[in-house]
Amino acid sequence: MALALPVLAWLAWPVRSLVVHRLRAAVVCGWALLFAGDAVVRAYLLDAYRAAPDSAVVLAAAANTTAREAAEYASMHWRALAVGAGLVAAILWRVGRSARQGVRVSAPWPRWGTALVCVLLLPSVLGYASKPWRKLHPVAFWAQWSESVHALRQGWRDQAAQRDAVLDRARAAAPVLRHTGPSTVVLVVTDSINRDNMGLYGYARDTTPRLQSMQALLGGDMVVLRNAWSVDASTVASLRNIFGFGQHAAAVSAATGSPVGADEGLHAIALARAAGYKVWWMSNHDDVAIEQEHARLANVVDMVNRTPGRAGASLDGALLDRLKEALDDSAERKLIVLHLMGAHPHYRLRFPSGENPFDDGVDAVETQLVSQGRPAWVRRFRHEYDAALLYHDFVVSETLQLTRQGARLGEYRAWMYLSDHGQEVGHGSDRAGHSPTTASGYRIPAIVWRNQTEQPVSAAMAHAPFRTDWAGWTLADVLRIDWPGAQPERNVLHARYRWQPPVLAPGVVSFTD
Repeated sequence: MALALPVLAWLAWPVRSLVVHRLRAAVVCGWALLFAGDAVVRAYLLDAYRAAPDSAVVLAAAANTTAREAAEYASMHWRALAVGAGLVAAILWRVGRSARQGVRVSAPWPRWGTALVCVLLLPSVLGYASKPWRKLHPVAFWAQWSESVHALRQGWRDQAAQRDAVLDRARAAAPVLRHTGPSTVVLVVTDSINRDNMGLYGYARDTTPRLQSMQALLGGDMVVLRNAWSVDASTVASLRNIFGFGQHAAAVSAATGSPVGADEGLHAIALARAAGYKVWWMSNHDDVAIEQEHARLANVVDMVNRTPGRAGASLDGALLDRLKEALDDSAERKLIVLHLMGAHPHYRLRFPSGENPFDDGVDAVETQLVSQGRPAWVRRFRHEYDAALLYHDFVVSETLQLTRQGARLGEYRAWMYLSDHGQEVGHGSDRAGHSPTTASGYRIPAIVWRNQTEQPVSAAMAHAPFRTDWAGWTLADVLRIDWPGAQPERNVLHARYRWQPPVLAPGVVSFTD
């Protein structure tokens, strides 16, 4: 307001010329539009994501979003955007009306009036004299914001040298394998799965019949981690933590996209390669940031989806044939990473058309949503989300079944599954999508299966809280990799595991519910 006041105060200055009067009205209206738009954008980001426009999470999202995906986001959140546009329009109407009625007749000002204007403009003088304040001016701020997004995007596109350095650090860590024979590990990283919507975790709808059947068949060999949490509510940050052993939780540089102070960190894929694994990265995402930072560290990269954005309709089942081919590869040691779309918005595109069994009747979930006062559009998204999880159950259970089949004599096989973050779909608020401000944005599933276990996994381990920024330590154990810097106290499957709660959204009050 201090920065906006000088031009708005111009309305109180008498003018005689009609031309000047009209020019003033146009300038004041344009000025008001700048500040009103800036205020609405900041308020929306603060309310929806508790983030400033120049925060790392917003810069990363903007740099990683195409024009098409931005339009898709707008189509999903049009209600909030319509409210914001309405506020801007109301402000512009009020200012425009005032501008038309601005003082035109010259009349002597009383001294107290002049003194009052000077007092009111004093904060503006101080604001424009202060560099930190000047940087918040909409013109200066958004110009700098645009440059930061461009620099971040360019940094992602040119990370070959950084990948070479990551591989060098992994070799310098001197990893060794505890298993001498052939080994195959499949890591399934999915997107936007909230464990509260999985029958495997007690959900009222039968969204995971296949995984529940697998659990009944495999018993204790299939470890379902009951209290799994992501420490991030967005994909880019979460994958950085999953594969970076939590060492990448530091601030992210807006100029390079690289974590500040994490130059000496390890990457799980690079560590696996240094230990002798041949690594595949198979993805149903079309994402330049993830491809450059993670996928290109693998020996084999297979991106089956080349339609960026939420409207990408490629189903995760397209990866199953690729998985079969990789499992049949003759390599002695294999790490196969599958990156699924999971239940990423738009939910209706994450399952085959016409296969939504939850949208044509009233069940316990629908009754609960109605009793909570959830609007019809949120309930519709919940039905689509649950249908996406039912199809997801088919894909994930197939990856486990394929991993279990065809093992060579004495071959060690393992399978690990987790989501990058959760999803809010009417669980705690009237909204659907990514949610850094509620617990639903962080509640995820995590499962581990191994055909050979070095030590039994107790029920207490399965119920111990698990955090994604420590997932790298568990993955290294599943790969049976040791190195001098290993930290077993961060591996949920190890007897020396010691839980430390992360700092999450205010809505997270317990990690064991």
